[in-house]
Amino acid sequence: MKVAVFSSKPYDNTYLTQANRERHELVFHEIALKPSSVPLAQGCTAVCCFVNDQLDAEVLNALAEQGVKLIALRCAGFNQVDLDTARALNITVARVPEYSPHAIAEHTLALILTLNRQLHRSHYRVRENDYSLNGLLGFDLYGKTVGVIGVGKIGRVFAHIMLSLGCRVVAYDPYPNEALQTEGVEYIALEELWPRADIISLHCPLTTDNYHLINAEALTKMKPGVMLINTGRGGLIDTKAVITGLKSRQVGYLGLDVYEEEGDLFFEDHSSQLLQDDVFARLLTFPNVVITGHQAFFTQEALTAISETTLENIDGFEQGDLTRLHKVE
Repeated sequence: MKVAVFSSKPYDNTYLTQANRERHELVFHEIALKPSSVPLAQGCTAVCCFVNDQLDAEVLNALAEQGVKLIALRCAGFNQVDLDTARALNITVARVPEYSPHAIAEHTLALILTLNRQLHRSHYRVRENDYSLNGLLGFDLYGKTVGVIGVGKIGRVFAHIMLSLGCRVVAYDPYPNEALQTEGVEYIALEELWPRADIISLHCPLTTDNYHLINAEALTKMKPGVMLINTGRGGLIDTKAVITGLKSRQVGYLGLDVYEEEGDLFFEDHSSQLLQDDVFARLLTFPNVVITGHQAFFTQEALTAISETTLENIDGFEQGDLTRLHKVE
């Protein structure tokens, strides 16, 4: 099967080629999928896409006209896909439901430790021959209350990590996990979680129901100085509201691996360009904000798993064995 791979970086080429083992014809394109790049899928039965590729009705209709029958997402989230249009066009959408929950959970911990112990600031001080400690005061994680929103595979791993550090873990999820409850995780309503948690970490998918889950109203209910961490999806946070919270010190720390307008920023080198996003630029001015560019998934193990599952989805579609696909319904 001929597959157009969009938003492809050198590491994608390497890991997908290894997983492919010459089964399919993979055509790599560094450019993202959007209306102007749809012609690159000419002659392909499938397109392989990532988190910031455009898969709205306009693009899907254009792909269908070219004979594309499969969208193989190499990510877990699918909020970028117009599923109703895909169904109407009889285009199958498959994803990678899991790859390495440990990668993202561990990155979440890295953001927490960096913010708490001011590692980003102390690193630059030492490089400037400044070994003073003023302004670098942190706190013990032991005994603190961590709120986990979304306790799927990633959230469960993260909860285990924080329990092992001696934290109290409270969680919100529509489907509580009994095993975690026996291990000490307390499931509570969001209205109870907001005021109890010292640290709040987001691990839920983005849906129409939880868009801007962290908003101005929610922030007023949280502990003053709360630490917010988002390694889920950017749209879970109302960025402007959080900036207001940072300015008032209601938000004491902010760690982001995702951003609601990241599509024009992340995964590319813009170092020679002027930053045009004023909201993102404002975030970068705060010393108590740490941002990574959608990096949490980026481990050897995760890239291997993503590539293997993506190729399995393509195999299953080609062979007509839909039981092998991780199909998005």
